[in-house]
Amino acid sequence: MTPIIRTVAGLRALSRGWKAAGETVGVVPTMGALHEGHLSLARRARGECDRVVTTIFVNPRQFNNPEDLKKYPRSEDADAALLATVPVDAIFAPPVEEVYPDGFITNVTMQGVAQPLEGYMRPGHFDGVATVVTKLFGMSLADRGYFGQKDWQQLQVVLRLVRDLNVPVEVVGCETIRDPDGLAMSSRNMRLTAAGRGRAPVLYAAITAAANDIRAGHADRMAIREAAETMRAAGFERVEYIELRDAETLMPSDDPSRPRRMLAAAWIDGVRLIDNIPV
Repeated sequence: MTPIIRTVAGLRALSRGWKAAGETVGVVPTMGALHEGHLSLARRARGECDRVVTTIFVNPRQFNNPEDLKKYPRSEDADAALLATVPVDAIFAPPVEEVYPDGFITNVTMQGVAQPLEGYMRPGHFDGVATVVTKLFGMSLADRGYFGQKDWQQLQVVLRLVRDLNVPVEVVGCETIRDPDGLAMSSRNMRLTAAGRGRAPVLYAAITAAANDIRAGHADRMAIREAAETMRAAGFERVEYIELRDAETLMPSDDPSRPRRMLAAAWIDGVRLIDNIPV
């Protein structure tokens, strides 16, 4: 059975023992409600590190909507059973007060890549992400950290964080895992009704069509407008954004000589979905 660690002291003791034996440690930060996307990160870590820790912590500091935090699915027993199939060496599932003890006053605040898109739509979100990731890296003494490309902006935030603060962790970005119909796997998908789940793949299809049009020489704005219209026609209640951005800086880009990314966020069935693809 995979040990579940609840305290920082317990995790540190485990990691120190591994590192004293010359072993490398990979950490896979998650908020639980695990699916194949998370497991693919753990398997990648398993293949590249001697020891693997998966963290399960629903981080209150990255939710700007208290209702969203309350609704976030929690399924530790099922998550542990899935992680046993990888397998990982430990699960770190601390209570909130272990991560943010009484009197906690420190916050990692980021600008630049953390400001547009998700940063604008969810004020404070990436400060919460940056703070907890910094803490998890320090708690686990990790050599490598594994993150999915589905949350592309989050990945760029973490890459910038370790670069700017000289955090000695290699950040590994892993491919988005999709269902056969193209929908990017996400813990939020389980909140969709059957009808909403049936329409949700239009998000990926629409931005893929727009990216193909742009590669074929069509105007960026026209291709993006058509993608948004396709999504609204399919029943999406709101398209928050579809943007073509520089893949690294997340700034607007009309320079096809640099890697670019199309990123989108939209609501269907009362659930907010995000996705992105290279262009």
